[in-house]
Amino acid sequence: MPIQRSGDQQKKPKYREIADYLRAGIMDGTYPSGQPLPSEESLAKQFGVTRPTVRQGIAELRASGLVEVMAGRGGFVRSPHARPSITRPRGVRREPDGGYVEADGLRWTNAEEPVATRTDAPVAIADLLRVPPGEPLYTYDALQTADNGLLRQLHRTYVPFSVLVGTEYEEKAPPPAPALYGAMEQLGHELHFTEYVRTRMPQPDQSEALRLSDGVPIIHILRVTLDATSTPLALEEFHVPGNDLELTYPL
Repeated sequence: MPIQRSGDQQKKPKYREIADYLRAGIMDGTYPSGQPLPSEESLAKQFGVTRPTVRQGIAELRASGLVEVMAGRGGFVRSPHARPSITRPRGVRREPDGGYVEADGLRWTNAEEPVATRTDAPVAIADLLRVPPGEPLYTYDALQTADNGLLRQLHRTYVPFSVLVGTEYEEKAPPPAPALYGAMEQLGHELHFTEYVRTRMPQPDQSEALRLSDGVPIIHILRVTLDATSTPLALEEFHVPGNDLELTYPL
C-alpha cells in the first residue's frame, strides 16, 4: 500500500481556510474586538469562493464565540475573553405560593400544549433513572420560547411508570414539569435535583426548531429529580443554543 505524502493529502476546505484566516486575525489583533469583519463580498473575492462558503466559515467563528452576526450589519469581532451576552442561572426555586419556577426567572411558553405519550426507556435514560432499559415512561415534549420568542429551548420530561404505582397517577399521566414537582410533593416526596451538562452538535430537526445557524452547537442538559433517599423520580432533557451563552450554578 503506497504511503500518502503531505502533498497528496486532500486540501483543507475553503470555508475552513476562511475561518482559520479570520481566527488568526482576531487573535493577533488585526481585527480588534468590536470592529466589523471584512465583508462577505471581499472575502469571497479574496478566496475565490461564493458568499455561502464565506458564511460557512464565519459560522464556525460564531459557534466558538469569536464573532457576533448582526442582522443587516454583518459580522463583528468579539474578544476571545469577552463574557457571553446571555447568562442563565440554572436550578429550580420555590415561589411564595409554593410553586416551582426556573432559577433564571424566565417565563417559558409552550408553542403547543404538551401531550403525554408512552415511550420505552432508552439505555442512557434508564441508567440515570435507575430503571431497567425498556421500562415504560410517560413522556412530554415541548418547544418553548421566552423573551418574546428571542430565546428558544426544547424540553422533554420523562416519568417512569414504576414511580407512580399505588398513586393517583397509576392510571393517568402526571403533569409535565414544572407542575410535576408540586405533584410529586403532594405524593409525599421531598425533592432534590441534579443536572448533567454537555455540548454536542444538533440533529437537523433540532437546528430547525431552535433556529440555529450552521456550525452552532447545543447545550444538552439532563435534570434528574430525586427524593430524600436520592431515588430518581423523573428526568428532564433540555436542548438550548450553545452560542454566546453561559450557565451559572450556585455551589
